[in-house]
Amino acid sequence: MMSFLAHIVTWLNVPLNAAGKLLTAPVAAVPGWLSNTVISAAMGVILLVLWKYTSNQDAIGRVKDDIKANMLALKLFKDSISVTLQAQGRVFKGAGGLLFHAIRPMLVVTVPICLILAQMGLWYQARPLQPGEEALVVMELNGNVDSAWPNVSIASMPAADVIIDQTRVFSKRQIYWKIKARENGLNNIVFQVDNEQVEKELAIGNGFMRVSLQRPGWHWFDILEHPSEKPFGPDSVVQSISIKYPDRLSRTSGTGWWVAYFFVASMVFALIFKPFLKVRI
Repeated sequence: MMSFLAHIVTWLNVPLNAAGKLLTAPVAAVPGWLSNTVISAAMGVILLVLWKYTSNQDAIGRVKDDIKANMLALKLFKDSISVTLQAQGRVFKGAGGLLFHAIRPMLVVTVPICLILAQMGLWYQARPLQPGEEALVVMELNGNVDSAWPNVSIASMPAADVIIDQTRVFSKRQIYWKIKARENGLNNIVFQVDNEQVEKELAIGNGFMRVSLQRPGWHWFDILEHPSEKPFGPDSVVQSISIKYPDRLSRTSGTGWWVAYFFVASMVFALIFKPFLKVRI
């Protein structure tokens, strides 16, 4: 099942990466707060439309009308204990009904949200290295502690220099390098692993660039979280390769913060457009 999901996410990432590069290209040319706001606004409206057509709007309307009627009964008959208790019970029942009717649209919108967030994370979750900055490169190998180690080396890295050559952590089957960025651009680090060459993308430059933190292994969630590079297969000697990029510092488009800003901004725009699109939530 996990392998099947990994295949599905890998296939989805191919068109999504192509579309993501095209549609989010303006991110590189405008301030982070502006690009995240525009994307959040567009997604808020799109998700609102998805909610409208995947939920039972008539049933939600009836439940909300019933809640309003019972809230009014609580005010009008507050001196009657029996009426008050019955009205409170119906209000709680109505709240449960709203939650029930929200299950299907929530399941539907969860998929596009996760895919969109993965593409946005390539821009906002980290910033590229700048010339002169150092970073750790971590290769994780498949196998257990007692498994044989392959011969590993960096075969080519045109835009950076190795400061500290490979350091092995045997208990984790990880190999570390420290590199120093030299030239701006989007390049590849080429590793020689026994008789096979594997690559990892390296982003160096100023401003906004698509930054792939990790080339993932054969696990569907890792492939979803790091969509830019082709994942390693289940039988690959290498499980993953990651680069420790610097955090992007911003309350609207910086590491970690951009996700919270996206959800708040998209909800605000969804609420603004809700009456115009006549959506019941």
